[in-house]
Amino acid sequence: MPESFLLGTLPTPIGTMLLVFDEDAALRALDWSDHEARMRRLLRLHYGIAFSMRDAALPPALAEPIAAYFAGDLRAIDGLTVRTSGTVFQRAVWAALRAIPAGTTLSYGALAQRLGRTKAVRAVGLANGANPVGLVVPCHRVIGANDSLTGYGGGLHRKQWLLAHEGVTLGGRQGMLDLG
Repeated sequence: MPESFLLGTLPTPIGTMLLVFDEDAALRALDWSDHEARMRRLLRLHYGIAFSMRDAALPPALAEPIAAYFAGDLRAIDGLTVRTSGTVFQRAVWAALRAIPAGTTLSYGALAQRLGRTKAVRAVGLANGANPVGLVVPCHRVIGANDSLTGYGGGLHRKQWLLAHEGVTLGGRQGMLDLG
């Protein structure tokens, strides 16, 4: 039986957000309207061609926490339910991403270390890039070891905005998690 998803939109300060969710209001994908093709490609990778999607109003259970996040309540999205496909390793990376608190960042190497896979930095980066639920699974909080902005599926300008919104100052070690 093919998966059936709903697609809603939400205006944000950095563009129109696309949210794919199921009948239980669990997020399946989240991206920006100018990256819809990428979002659909990730959905096909995760669910094959056997899924359908139709436009729907966002349920308050999704719209309100995300609006609150953009209004300054940075923890408002922490409790949102996310259901993703993906490999066991990808899901482990995505779970580790959700453990990075707002206002802090982590390097790819530190994330690999946190997963007990210190030599898997590149695989962590690939899993990060395959994250279908950006923002809620906060891949924007992963930066280069030298505090540089690295790729972000929604565009580096959004990553920079999100980090600034969360109070992260790049260029120093401020905002980095201490794993020691």
